[in-house]
Amino acid sequence: MTASPFPAATIGPARDAARGHLRITGTDEDATIERLCATALSLAEAFTGTALIARPHVAAMAKDAAWRALPVLPVRSIVAGPPVTAIDIDVDGTGWVRMAAAGEVGFVAGVADDWAALPPAVAHGVIVLVAHLFDTRERDVAPPMAVGALWRPWRRMRLGEVRR
Repeated sequence: MTASPFPAATIGPARDAARGHLRITGTDEDATIERLCATALSLAEAFTGTALIARPHVAAMAKDAAWRALPVLPVRSIVAGPPVTAIDIDVDGTGWVRMAAAGEVGFVAGVADDWAALPPAVAHGVIVLVAHLFDTRERDVAPPMAVGALWRPWRRMRLGEVRR
């Protein structure tokens, strides 16, 4: 499964928020902060099991006449083309496909269109993590427990293969 990188329209405002949180007024550290923002957003997605910013994804799917769930939530749209024979999206954002042959399925998944539309606690957790990563670049220090507490309400977990 591959996802497009986070759009610049997301990284820029995240960088600005992190810069404000860190009380950095100059732009000398922008490249580092932007890289840390992308890292923190990726970690937030991995922790929550949710695509936070809407963007294209591609999943390799095996041939299966039965419905198969796409690996990322919440799905907004699915590109239907060969080898996909049927598509559906549940109310919870689970995307489903049936495959006539093994192949790749393109889809768009994400909770928010951009940084401003992220739930405030999720965005704040990203900023706290960016600040932590920035401040502890030279040391091996565990991230603040507050980050997990801020993200936990949005966590989705799959305990087994999802079938219809």
